[in-house]
Amino acid sequence: MGIFSRRDFLSWAAPALATQTRGKPARPNVILILTDDQGYGDLSCHGNPVLKTPHMDRLHSQSVRFTDFHSSPMCSPTRGQLLTGLDALRNGATFPATERSRLRQGITTMADVFAANRYATGIFGKWHLGDNYPYRPIDRGFQEAKYHLSYGLSSSSDFDNDYFDGRYVDNKTVRRFPGYCTDFWFGEAMGWMRSRQLERKPFFCYLPTNVPHGPQWVSDQYSNPYRKEGQPAAFYGMIANLDENIGKLEGFLEESGLREDTILMFLTDNGTQAGHRVFNAGMRGAKRSLYEGGHRVPCFIRWPSGGLGPAADIDEPAQVQDILPTLVDLCALPQLPNSTLDGRSLAPLARGAVNSFAGRMMVVQYGIVPKKWDACVIWGKWRLVGQELYDIGSDPGQIRDVAPQQSEVVQRMRDHYKTWWAGVAPALGKPSPSIIGSRHENPVHLNSGDWDEFDCNDVQCVTAAQGGPKGRPWNVLVDRGGEYEVMISRWPQAWRLPLSAGRPAQKMTAGSLPPGKAIPISGAKLHVSGRVLSTRTTERDHAATFRFRLAAGAQTQIQGWFHDLQGNDVCGAYYASIRRI
Repeated sequence: MGIFSRRDFLSWAAPALATQTRGKPARPNVILILTDDQGYGDLSCHGNPVLKTPHMDRLHSQSVRFTDFHSSPMCSPTRGQLLTGLDALRNGATFPATERSRLRQGITTMADVFAANRYATGIFGKWHLGDNYPYRPIDRGFQEAKYHLSYGLSSSSDFDNDYFDGRYVDNKTVRRFPGYCTDFWFGEAMGWMRSRQLERKPFFCYLPTNVPHGPQWVSDQYSNPYRKEGQPAAFYGMIANLDENIGKLEGFLEESGLREDTILMFLTDNGTQAGHRVFNAGMRGAKRSLYEGGHRVPCFIRWPSGGLGPAADIDEPAQVQDILPTLVDLCALPQLPNSTLDGRSLAPLARGAVNSFAGRMMVVQYGIVPKKWDACVIWGKWRLVGQELYDIGSDPGQIRDVAPQQSEVVQRMRDHYKTWWAGVAPALGKPSPSIIGSRHENPVHLNSGDWDEFDCNDVQCVTAAQGGPKGRPWNVLVDRGGEYEVMISRWPQAWRLPLSAGRPAQKMTAGSLPPGKAIPISGAKLHVSGRVLSTRTTERDHAATFRFRLAAGAQTQIQGWFHDLQGNDVCGAYYASIRRI
């Protein structure tokens, strides 16, 4: 399948837009809410007997609901699929860590599509598709971007941050803002939408929250009602606060007069992170799982004046890749060539069409290095999970593997997967490198969450010095040739902690971060372009510094690690600052 590049799209969109917008009425606004680690059963309208979500329930009652809707089992793949309409293995964002948490350069995003159609575009919350140029939201079609780094506030990028009075990226500048994270995202989004309304400009507002992802920090007023034995009180409390903010958004839309002509979509990025501790709507598996509980999620669509069908359930299988073509269709934007997308528009189903997707098969797959057959194939009520086959119509808990009795079904689904795999496999060997030396960002700050093909993107990995005595390399592409300075460290360089120092447990507003062990470091090495450079360090040094020359266009690996006084390798470099001098 050919992919319509971002450059091709922008050159194609201008004349298409000119012919389609002349004399047309104002287009609807779009608000897209994506919550983090909230599973299908983590809403009271889906039968949860403990959790109360009155505002989500109200939205559910007013919406067209896709009840057999599928994401990826983890966050970055879902976000990439949502914003591109492409399968994760095609767009490059196949896993929440390493360079494979980034969308490949040149791929058109949902924000590109709306911006090219004269919409204001804004993101408020969790991006998690690349922290550095050219992978940031402002590089991918968003004109306004307030977001946190990486997957959240316990990642390698940002693990000393707090859910209260946190530190976030404001377009390009990191600033500290008051308030609880979810309150902040919704408040900023509503203020931005109000300004766009005053300008009489349609908007696309992307509201991907970082809750209820861990760490589970929330005010007691939200968690206390759930403090019963066996209940994940903080997890439910984060959802309760989120629900309250959805109520505030509803009040804003009604008060501002925006409600009737605003498309409001609500979905979640994967199955519940609370696993078997919570109501799971009878499904097997949770976050990370290829069974139903890992990737079947809510999807509500409401547009009061848009001519959708009545509020009701639609049980046709659908997928997060379908959202981009659906919005293009609903907003009457210039249609993208069908060959460029894996998703299909859900608009006909939302408007009442029947059997629009008869016979459709879909694939759910993700991973640091995805392996053939490590996937779920969906066909109606059939689920082929690896080599196991389940009929969720009669066996929603996926208890009975019926592959031996349904060999013809298995073969048809395997044939579909083999064709699909042949289309995506060529791109899997092309990770998205970190760009260094660009005029758009210099220096570039990297961490262990950017390591090549190894998941070390959280506070536990850094504090426990995991990843082996040499760590892993960073894949880099040199934008401009010249002399480069690389500073490598054990801890974030802004802390200026000595390389050998430990770190006490850190008390946060509603929780704490674990301590970090001390390591006897007396020297450092750096592997770059086939050379190994070395230097001594002292007990006062917070970083080891190297200088060398790189040619423009060079694609290479940079790997730093530390050793003790006897020359034994003790740990990798978890942080690096790379600057073209």
